[in-house]
Amino acid sequence: MNIIIIIIAITSVISFIAFNNQPLFEQYKFNVGAIRNRKEYIRLLSAGFLHADFMHLLFNMMTLYFFGPVILQGFGVAGFLIIYIGSILLGNIFSLFIYQKQPWYSAIGASGGVSGVLFAAIALLPNLGLYLFFIPIPIPGFIFGTLYFGYSVYMMLNPKQWDNLGHAAHLGGAFFGLVYAIANQPEMAFQNIFYISIMSLPLLYLSYEIFIRKRIG
Repeated sequence: MNIIIIIIAITSVISFIAFNNQPLFEQYKFNVGAIRNRKEYIRLLSAGFLHADFMHLLFNMMTLYFFGPVILQGFGVAGFLIIYIGSILLGNIFSLFIYQKQPWYSAIGASGGVSGVLFAAIALLPNLGLYLFFIPIPIPGFIFGTLYFGYSVYMMLNPKQWDNLGHAAHLGGAFFGLVYAIANQPEMAFQNIFYISIMSLPLLYLSYEIFIRKRIG
């Protein structure tokens, strides 16, 4: 069975179980205080298999389904797993760094892993056409990626009380995926540097807000 389908199936099953099991959800979600004070490092990985609701799960898994095959073709099964798991971990480690003074901060979702796969895929095949919902024409992959990160940055800079998604993990995950792609396929990645640069704009703006304006953290 395709490794992408296996990951989607495992994530979906765990997410659905946690939808109806609040203690399980609370035990394995990303939480700064639990990780820093109680050393519950498993949360850095387990949070990537939990989602807020069905639409959150669907959006992440749909993105993984569309872009994952590009990673499999370019880097193989081992490369796919390294990018996906590595991006989840680095994304949550980055979140831990950003929110280290906010022990109450919590987040869930496969956003870090999906971001890593998305960025690595765009580095290889930026014009991959996506047919989404009722849109009759294909959307180029790099445009989808730009909108994906743009929304994430907006939500991170304008947090909602009801929002419990790991938007901060997008930046760390995207960084891991991009670095892996460049290190393993440098010629192709640099050939598509224009598209990568466009998709990086929301993340560069987020970096400015975090490190220059100190708006978050």
